[in-house]
Amino acid sequence: MTGAAGFIGYHLCKKLINLGHTIVGLDNINDYYEVKLKYARLRELGIERKDSELFLKICTSTKYHSKMRFVRMNLEDDKNLPELFKKEKFDLVCNLAAQPGVRYSMENPKAYINSNIQGFINVLECCRYYDVNKLVYASSSSIYGNTDSVPFKETDRVDRPISLYAATKKSNELMAHTYSHLYGFQTIGLRFFTVYGPWGRPDMALFLFVEAIMQNKAIKVFNDGNLSRDFTYIDDIINGVLSTLLEESIDNEIYQLYNIGNNKPVKLMDFVKEIEVSTNRKAIKKMMPMQDGDVNQTFADISSLVKNFNYQPKTSIKSGVSQFVEWYKEFNNK
Repeated sequence: MTGAAGFIGYHLCKKLINLGHTIVGLDNINDYYEVKLKYARLRELGIERKDSELFLKICTSTKYHSKMRFVRMNLEDDKNLPELFKKEKFDLVCNLAAQPGVRYSMENPKAYINSNIQGFINVLECCRYYDVNKLVYASSSSIYGNTDSVPFKETDRVDRPISLYAATKKSNELMAHTYSHLYGFQTIGLRFFTVYGPWGRPDMALFLFVEAIMQNKAIKVFNDGNLSRDFTYIDDIINGVLSTLLEESIDNEIYQLYNIGNNKPVKLMDFVKEIEVSTNRKAIKKMMPMQDGDVNQTFADISSLVKNFNYQPKTSIKSGVSQFVEWYKEFNNK
């Protein structure tokens, strides 16, 4: 499990452990956002940070009876990553590690090439040479760009990305297709749609809005609020990812690609209202123009994932926002 200290990776590791699976979690603990949150997630999984255990030292979970081990490593490490695959003999690989963020890709583009392109080709090569049966990997709804055709379908044209982040994710899909075709192992790409919930990323809208509101600071509302997102709660995402990892699809094609979202877009201003209700505070809004690289709307057609894996998102935006706010207060002792 790469990206094990990340938002989705943490939740997926926890679920897999509770189901009885044995996992090796990998993460480089980069400082794109505050690392204390990443270490806190690992502690929840029973992985304790030690000063001597900062790189390439596998440590074992004490909380979950050795069902999870953790190694700190970059995907770009083309020496030690193959050694790890050779030693562990993985049958399934879930690649959630990546450099995320649309706007940051304009500030530090090389980070995206290193992690999302070089890192991903290393994962594919390891799957090729060490007999991995299936690779499930994270793509993104951002690859759809500013298309006006909704809902977004996997068959839509997506060769005009408007951010480098989106371009790297589309590249991952093309690379996966090539490796499945040439080397015969299954790859499943998941286009995530605005995942939110407890333990979420601090650079995402929900975390930023709640933090600002709790501190009586203004929230930045881009495009004057004329945006909508297919917000998808983390539990629904995890159930979908688990199905693609552990089950066989109906068509069982060697290369598969799915939208994984909620199929119910929410207007940004309605999203803010739900946060106001859950925090019992009024947001101070600073209206802003559209940001470069951002999109006006996202809306997932999830019919393929429903058909092949019986995917059923269930969490309302009201319930999901409320659960995040509850976690945020507890995590920050507020």
